[in-house]
Amino acid sequence: MISKGDRIISASRRTDIPAFYMEWFMDRVHKGYFEVTNPYNKVSKKIDASPSRVHTIVFWSKNYEPFLESGAMNELKQMGYNLFFHFSINSEAPLLEPEIPSLAKRLAQLEKLCENNDPGAISWRFDPVCYFKTSSGGIVNNNLSDFSIIAKKASEFGIKRCITSFADNYRKIKRRIQRLNNNGVDAPQLIDISHAKKRKIIIRMADLLNKNNIELFLCSEKELFYEICAEDRDLYNIKESACISGPLFEELFGGRPLSKRDYGQRTKQGCRCTQSVDIGSYEAHPCYHNCLFCYANPAIDKEI
Repeated sequence: MISKGDRIISASRRTDIPAFYMEWFMDRVHKGYFEVTNPYNKVSKKIDASPSRVHTIVFWSKNYEPFLESGAMNELKQMGYNLFFHFSINSEAPLLEPEIPSLAKRLAQLEKLCENNDPGAISWRFDPVCYFKTSSGGIVNNNLSDFSIIAKKASEFGIKRCITSFADNYRKIKRRIQRLNNNGVDAPQLIDISHAKKRKIIIRMADLLNKNNIELFLCSEKELFYEICAEDRDLYNIKESACISGPLFEELFGGRPLSKRDYGQRTKQGCRCTQSVDIGSYEAHPCYHNCLFCYANPAIDKEI
């Protein structure tokens, strides 16, 4: 059965629902609605989540093992939902992402997702690219070490799309690092690299991905995108990302999903996403991966 609605549910930009909150998610699906609270004005509203109203559910995760083991994927499909998956798989970097599974386990999860879904409905996110150093070492490191390994495996599984961006050193991240340091943790400092260096990195990533038949998409990196593509748009095969894309979902699943731009996102920075409803909550659903660069509210913020 194909969903006949046009709504797109994002689950979720605000936390990792597949890793930590699938029991809650499925409970709400069975009830037929979600209570969504705007994180800025705190206004709540009820969102109809019945299959007749929803075209696609977009999942975002760094660990799909709980999702895969729960049986939710087959149940949601049987109910009539179309499913799209964003899987963030970065290099092993415990200082940056301390609570995620090993790279080998994450790649095994990606393979299983691809075996049970059209790989065209799965995006690999290598996101964000980070440069960092600890105060004790002073050496600048990055999280690109496993990029070629991940690309090769993703290509073998049928993945055609890689999405990336560079880490944004938000004030809340700087405060998080300072609090960790004040508590005796030698937390790494994120390093802002030059625009020229970012450009070289993106071109190298695109070149490697092209050799693996994977396209590179930039997420909210408008200035960088237009600078690179001004030279030769076809040479590097780089595109701006619509991480939630009504036209792509229509191509994959049929029907008539929403296709209007979501101007509540970072459109000035290059976000091209379609309108969706994000059903996660920064406050109610803390993320226990405790990624240092997270713009949301990882559980570590409550611990320190």
